[in-house]
Amino acid sequence: MSLQDSAGHQDGFELAVPTGEDMQRLGRNLASCLQGGDVVLLSGPLGAGKTTLAQGLGNGLGVDGPVVSPTFTIARELHGHLSDGSPVTLIHVDAYRLGGQDYLPGEDAVDRLLDELESLGLDEELEDPGQSTIILMEWGEQMASALADQRLEVIIDRPVDAREDPDAPPSSQGQRMVRLRGVGPSWATRLEQLRKAMTA
Repeated sequence: MSLQDSAGHQDGFELAVPTGEDMQRLGRNLASCLQGGDVVLLSGPLGAGKTTLAQGLGNGLGVDGPVVSPTFTIARELHGHLSDGSPVTLIHVDAYRLGGQDYLPGEDAVDRLLDELESLGLDEELEDPGQSTIILMEWGEQMASALADQRLEVIIDRPVDAREDPDAPPSSQGQRMVRLRGVGPSWATRLEQLRKAMTA
């Protein structure tokens, strides 16, 4: 695993993540930096490795169940503990099917998304997570500015290798580029700790 970007950027950095095990390691190291009330937005194309990273994060929190793609349930609650041993609830949300494309004329996409979250009972949790809650939202970038003024954005990109078949289905193999960007003052120190852990 190699660091591609900037020790100097206070708000984030970028890593090359060559294997699924490296992606899980990133998730475990990220878990060790989390605090109650954190919101983590995870984005990237299908097959990018979002669920693999989420599994590593779940392992790092010692959650009480498997971390699987929440696509069919929209949100799952798992119970674990932070690095200091305090209990935490991980709410793993899949926003892919929220805020669909069938808008009424004049309907605002963010408002519709917030309405859907409210109907699921997730709007208040996302706007103000309790100190014993961590929100991990896949496909959450579309609502980032509307929901959480302090958050960690994790963007996974899967550069296409010229030797790959462009029509092949997404696979968990192959190098990914992961950008981590902290929004809000609480992330600067923790991201630096994560960067050091990942490049040690």
